[in-house]
Amino acid sequence: MKYQTGAFVLQKSIRDRTKKGIREMRYLGSYVLIINITAFVLYGADKYKAKRSQWRIPEKSLILAALLGGSVGALLGMAAFHHKTRRPLFTVGIPVILLLQLILAGVGAYYVFQGNGPESLKDSIPLLTNESAGESLIVPEGMTLAERIAVPEGYTRTPATEGSLTAFLRKYPLEPDGSPVRLFDGKTKQGSHAAVFSMHLGEADLQQCADSVIRVYAEYFRSIGRDDKIAFHFVSGFLCDWNTYKSGKRVSVNGNQVSWTGGGAASDSDEAFEGYLNTVFNYASTLSMKEESSPIGLSDIQTGDIFIKAGAPGHVVMVADTCEKEGKKAFLLAQGYMPAQQFHVLKNDLHEGDPWYYEEEVRYPFRTPQYTFEEGSLMRPGYLNE
Repeated sequence: MKYQTGAFVLQKSIRDRTKKGIREMRYLGSYVLIINITAFVLYGADKYKAKRSQWRIPEKSLILAALLGGSVGALLGMAAFHHKTRRPLFTVGIPVILLLQLILAGVGAYYVFQGNGPESLKDSIPLLTNESAGESLIVPEGMTLAERIAVPEGYTRTPATEGSLTAFLRKYPLEPDGSPVRLFDGKTKQGSHAAVFSMHLGEADLQQCADSVIRVYAEYFRSIGRDDKIAFHFVSGFLCDWNTYKSGKRVSVNGNQVSWTGGGAASDSDEAFEGYLNTVFNYASTLSMKEESSPIGLSDIQTGDIFIKAGAPGHVVMVADTCEKEGKKAFLLAQGYMPAQQFHVLKNDLHEGDPWYYEEEVRYPFRTPQYTFEEGSLMRPGYLNE
């Protein structure tokens, strides 16, 4: 079966949920019919016994039949056999029971069929398995982002020029397929990722969510010889740039007062670069990153954009790649997280074997495997601005 997404998923979900709802309503309808016939017969039998001074059916049994769903049958029995029509327990109690049951039935029907609308499907779209959706888009032997994750049928990767951030990330090495996400302390985790970037992590609990995005941009600018672009604000507002750091200056922090001071050796080595990034990781966060970013619309999404919730803690995920089909986009998301851990491509829980997020499926609040973002959270960092 060829792979299909978007509207197909919604339509299939609507059909499946409707069939399930109809099937459940049939079972419920059969039960209601049987219990009401039973209640009707019980009231008739009790009237028959009353006329002949025989052993009666206990009143609690007659009320119980109504409570179990037979209130209509009970009312019909009362009317047909002129039974219990002078007893307030029945003349008032049975109609009240019926009213409550009608309210409960309405609420139940709403929850049975609530998945019929596209808006409510944002939390209930069923997984597409390999059997229903075709081959997985994960190519196990691929060792870069572009090689490991194929695009869906009919989509093409968004064109990228050599030297662009998109080209940089598509060529970024990945850990072997199936690798767990490694934490800074050597522990590992599984479950929410489709691929893991072979990216430096360090042995301290520093490189978390915003820090991972900062590293991507910093490594990218360094790879194209734009050291002048490697500059990030601390939460305090201080701009920490790589050119100043590699000249031998170091950051002095005294409360909210931050300044450059001497004391370091001039070096542009990898070791110095890691020292610079660790300094940024210590004092930057989602709070400062949001201040460096601007809101964008979903249709404008591109590699390097972020979904961000600023706070302590907040969270941020980064768009790692995009593809297009007839003007509609799909995108991959990647993240670091707490505690510090490897940067990794997120799964899309709506699609087994397909980590792409489709523009037409995005609803707010926007849910990723480990975090939920509100409307307005899609932003573009200003790092690429000249």
